Amino acid sequence: MSASEGKAVESLSSRLGGILSDAFKEGDEDEDELPGGSVPLKKPDSATKPATTSSKEASGGDVVKEASKEQAKPDENNLRESQYDVQVTLADQQADPNSPLYSAKSFDDLGLHEDLLKGIYSMKFTKPSKIQERALPLLLQNPPRNMIGQSQSGTGKTAAFVLTMLSRIDFSMEKPQAIALAPSRELARQIMDVVQAMGRFTPVKTAFAIPDAIKRGEKVQAHLVVGTPGKTFDLIKTRALDPSAVKVFVLDEADNMLDQQGLGEQSIRVKNTMPRSCQIVLFSATFPELVHNFAVKFAPNANEIRLKQEELSVESIKQFYMDCQTEDHKYEVLVELYNLLTIGQSIIFCARRETADRIAKRMTAEGHRVDSLHGKLDNTERDKTIDNFRSGRCKVLIATNVIARGIDIQQVTLVINYDMPLTQKGEPDTETYLHRIGRTGRFGRRGVSINFVHDAESRRQMEAIEKALHCNMVPVRTDDVEAMESTIKDALKSS
Repeated sequence: MSASEGKAVESLSSRLGGILSDAFKEGDEDEDELPGGSVPLKKPDSATKPATTSSKEASGGDVVKEASKEQAKPDENNLRESQYDVQVTLADQQADPNSPLYSAKSFDDLGLHEDLLKGIYSMKFTKPSKIQERALPLLLQNPPRNMIGQSQSGTGKTAAFVLTMLSRIDFSMEKPQAIALAPSRELARQIMDVVQAMGRFTPVKTAFAIPDAIKRGEKVQAHLVVGTPGKTFDLIKTRALDPSAVKVFVLDEADNMLDQQGLGEQSIRVKNTMPRSCQIVLFSATFPELVHNFAVKFAPNANEIRLKQEELSVESIKQFYMDCQTEDHKYEVLVELYNLLTIGQSIIFCARRETADRIAKRMTAEGHRVDSLHGKLDNTERDKTIDNFRSGRCKVLIATNVIARGIDIQQVTLVINYDMPLTQKGEPDTETYLHRIGRTGRFGRRGVSINFVHDAESRRQMEAIEKALHCNMVPVRTDDVEAMESTIKDALKSS
């Protein structure tokens, strides 16, 4: 690590780790710019033994790290360096069912309660995905271990941590025992959909910790809570939510949660109210190195599954770009594209909410069924917009980064980056780009993404992302309508 990177990590840790002495903050996030059992649903004999400590690289390309047997106790602000850095070889141990790195080829291998298995199979899961078969044995082992898990978008991360939460709950105790936090209202609602589908045959009681979902003064006695950091902390601070019995604490899209100042501070405040024995689980499709260095303090001595940089790009998505002449020409090409092609459902990402609203208004006037979605809409409008898109009543969603992460709508076949994603410092944002295009090509399906560029700066941004991801973005001519139609139509057909 360079000296500048070291200072950045130190600054991040200092800024977030020192918030305990700050005055409590209220408020919720604006994510734009910038039913009665008696035992946990896990069979008692399903505990696994700790793995041996070798040091190699996993056969599938990802690096799997296993934590030590003894979980270190957090210090006063729950942020500390991991004491162990042990890599184990997945290929060597996946054939050994006594190892916590045993690769679960079937959900039946995991020792789950039959009510959970019924829920899993009712969701049409036939066998664990790659990330699930590697992560679930680690997540479900006893005693519990922290986890930092990375896998490409649309590979089953949500189901993995939801299954973990449900398996840890003692339904005879009417207290919150599992909490999952997400960076946006939309993603929190989606996680809850998975919880309710997977837990439909269990007696799980759930609660939303998002704005307008819980009345002031109402006590949260649900087993499992899904929410956003700000609202969840407000409930804890006002004693509406008692975290003393929480066994599993999950951050979804963890890199974003820890990297953004407001979300990071709120997430740490929530974490610091958890019991020391609580299992911390961080999942995301991307973990930039600086954020990862902080994540290992947030979840000390964690088991890890990480991808190499060159494995981050999603091979199932065909990536194109259109070189437009001006900003106005971008809109003309966009409308021409939708006039020429029959596109199922698609998402157009813009840098600013004003741009999203302007495009939505113009496209609606030209007869297209579109909606815009961003953080300035009120909660009722946001819920209605995403529900309309999920149901197919709206075919085109024009959005800011509020839905760049995690949202799973399998009918989406096309993602357009009307504006290339940038960091808060104005640099090309590779991680957000991956999350954006990951809204298509879900669960192994094919997808198409198109990047719009119109000047030297936007071309530089795109080329920087292309280089970082080791991918090939194919040019599509904008001055030849027939060629444009043929190229994109062929790509959409194969998706």
